[in-house]
Amino acid sequence: MSNILTNLISRQLERYGSDREAYSTIDYDGRRLVGCGWGEFADAVGKVACAFEVLGIEPGDMVAVFAPNCKEILLTDFGCYRNRAVPVSIYATSSPEQVKYIVNDAGAKIIVVGNQQHYDVAKAVVAECPCLGKIVAIDPEIRFDSDDTGSLRFSELLDLGSRAGEGSRAVVERRTAEASPDDIATLIYTSGTTGEPKGAVLPHSCFNAAIEIHHRRLDMLSDNDTSVCFLPLSHIFEKAWTYFCLSEGMKVAINPDPRRIQEGIAIARPSCMCSVPRFWEKVYTAVQEKIGSMKGVAKIMVERALKVGARRNLDYVRLGLKVPAWLEMQYKFFDKQIFSKLRHTIGVENGNIFPTAGAPLSATITEFLHACGINIVIGYGLSETTATVSCYPEVGYEFGSVGTTLPGVEVKIGENNEILVKGPTVMRGYYGRPEEDAKAFTADGWFRTGDAGLFDQSGSLVLTERIKDLFKTSNGKYIAPQAIESRLGEDRYIEQVAVIGDRRKYVTAIIIPAFGALKEYAQKKGITFDSLEDLVENNEIRKFIAERIEKLQKGFAGFEKIKRFTLLPKEFTIENGELTNTLKIRRPAITSHYAREIEAMYC
Repeated sequence: MSNILTNLISRQLERYGSDREAYSTIDYDGRRLVGCGWGEFADAVGKVACAFEVLGIEPGDMVAVFAPNCKEILLTDFGCYRNRAVPVSIYATSSPEQVKYIVNDAGAKIIVVGNQQHYDVAKAVVAECPCLGKIVAIDPEIRFDSDDTGSLRFSELLDLGSRAGEGSRAVVERRTAEASPDDIATLIYTSGTTGEPKGAVLPHSCFNAAIEIHHRRLDMLSDNDTSVCFLPLSHIFEKAWTYFCLSEGMKVAINPDPRRIQEGIAIARPSCMCSVPRFWEKVYTAVQEKIGSMKGVAKIMVERALKVGARRNLDYVRLGLKVPAWLEMQYKFFDKQIFSKLRHTIGVENGNIFPTAGAPLSATITEFLHACGINIVIGYGLSETTATVSCYPEVGYEFGSVGTTLPGVEVKIGENNEILVKGPTVMRGYYGRPEEDAKAFTADGWFRTGDAGLFDQSGSLVLTERIKDLFKTSNGKYIAPQAIESRLGEDRYIEQVAVIGDRRKYVTAIIIPAFGALKEYAQKKGITFDSLEDLVENNEIRKFIAERIEKLQKGFAGFEKIKRFTLLPKEFTIENGELTNTLKIRRPAITSHYAREIEAMYC
């Protein structure tokens, strides 16, 4: 079997011709998409491949990529694949220590950097990375250090490739022809909520299988779809999804600035986009705020529309049942008057499916979005499984679950209800970490996910908790903090939550408010404040948040509920080590940084 990724560009060029758009970049200044055809894509990949050969890259060599989403990441990846080399992505938000660690752990010979900040970090650590021989800079505005005579600009890399001789081109062609499914396609470094990140070794065979499996499961997608590349391409979810989109001939719109994603969606008008739950939580809270401000007939109309949408999409369409004519007529009316306008405002009026994974998204939000005609496809996967293990099927999915297992992937429930996975998409192991491999796999070859779960009566997989996050109070009660954090994430006044309680008498929480919404509330209520510190310490504000927390915790057992909380005037950040690069909270760091505040909640 040949490698899908190695020959993907040339295969699609033959299929679609030179001019059909392969991908585009969102241009925020011009509010437009800057497209690139398959012919131009193939030509640039060929130049990068030859340039890497000229620079001494051999099969199996590692090339680090330290940049935010941009077309050059795709050129680097596919240029590596033609040399049987290995692109290793580093999150654009990584610290110098993390960059140095990954470059040395992987043994990267070249690092491709995005902007001035990334160049400065790479230049600062290069002396401590003996393997690293070259820096390639993407942004043409990057200022090289005065003593830097060896770095290249990406434009110079392309020029080097275009000037490569017949010998270099022949070497690249030979390597491409010799590519094997056993070759390493990439190392995906875990985000490291605890301990050092580890490089999951994903050979080409994993991506071959993942693309084929997704083609079979997601047969509602075609080359008429457009996807926005929103999550970092260093994240396995986005990397595998983007590769799948390209292999299907779907147009990919690259979003270079995640902070402006709502603008990006408005420009690209995608029919699909993978994302993490926080994006949809914010959509939900914004819509709820709008509904809450409505009065009279308008509010009655929206409430009726939501009931009709839920009845039609959840009780009939979801289950593959024929929608009664009277209900379909009502839905078409409300869809035209309300839902289509809502989807247009968000930018997803062309929506097909919107895969969502990485953390729990509450069933309340998922059901609401489906009622509005936004087809959220909840899934579950890990870096070590080339992303997706399970996801919603087109028909018969269960809210509160992460869908059904993908074809060709096996899942069983092991000791302590741990989810175990086996199949062609599971990693080979951790790079250079045989002792970690022994911990990660059972004796008979099942990968230990570290997540606990169960299969419900429909055969859907339900996540119950992250085993490492699970803690026990001093009263012996087990608490799954992510479930509580996910529920509180529904609230428009709450931005971030860290639930505390390991070996404590009761559960508490560190809460970061959504400051914009909270300021508006304070102004409306005549609450004065001079600073965010004043705002979060105000008794009326604390009472207001407490009341919302109590409502949100309805249905939780008494011992699971948050008894006390602390509001902080600043967000958890990646830079402070409180969040991973995938925006998961690092509970040990938070409990350390806010030890004083936590202790005060138990006095």
